[in-house]
Amino acid sequence: MRNYLSAIYILLVGIITIGCKKEKGEIYSTDTLKIKKLTENTYIHISYLPTEKWGKVACNGMVVIDNNEAIVVDTPVDNEVSKELINWIEQETKSIVKAVVPTHFHEDCLGGITTFHEKKISSYAGKKTIDLLKEQQPTHQFGNYIELPIGKNKITCEFLGEGHTKDNLVVYYATDKVLFGGCLVKALQANKGNLADANTNEWSSTVAKVKEKYNEAVWVIPGHGNEGNTDLLTYTIQLFKQ
Repeated sequence: MRNYLSAIYILLVGIITIGCKKEKGEIYSTDTLKIKKLTENTYIHISYLPTEKWGKVACNGMVVIDNNEAIVVDTPVDNEVSKELINWIEQETKSIVKAVVPTHFHEDCLGGITTFHEKKISSYAGKKTIDLLKEQQPTHQFGNYIELPIGKNKITCEFLGEGHTKDNLVVYYATDKVLFGGCLVKALQANKGNLADANTNEWSSTVAKVKEKYNEAVWVIPGHGNEGNTDLLTYTIQLFKQ
């Protein structure tokens, strides 16, 4: 009887463990890249940026796939990991990467953009981002707002004000109600992070505008740390409130 109960216990622990892994949504993992499935059509890609101040920093990006077309929001941190991500999209989802959108000019958003260009993938960035870049120039420029078609739907990319940087965009995929806040949005319990190019006076009011406009969002993805709901927007507003 004792052996029987032990076997059941081990089996239950195994089921719970497997269940936890599935709940986290991780479907691909190497030392350099992790991919999590968030909704039917959206994924989070995570790559790792070595820094002197914070060590190895996990950086989030998003992939939207709709009718075998894909748009990548923020590249992985370098060209090699970008190749890994594109290969995964093409091989595992049988989708064509139509475009990549860096949400601001820092390395964790466009460190791998050369790989996308080598593969003839269009890149779209706001004029503010392009003005701040000396190299790695995206191929298409827009003002404060653009809609990019994907499958039978679209994503919207919008600048609503300064915060983490002077050019930080947010990206929204209304079909699955997923908002990519990037480094403008903080994960719950996160600190203020890198303020080298920040406008801390405007940060809170900018995120308040995001929260008001995209109030239907069910999922919110920050630039670093765990995704969540609009509580991340509320937390960020309070964190930088003057």
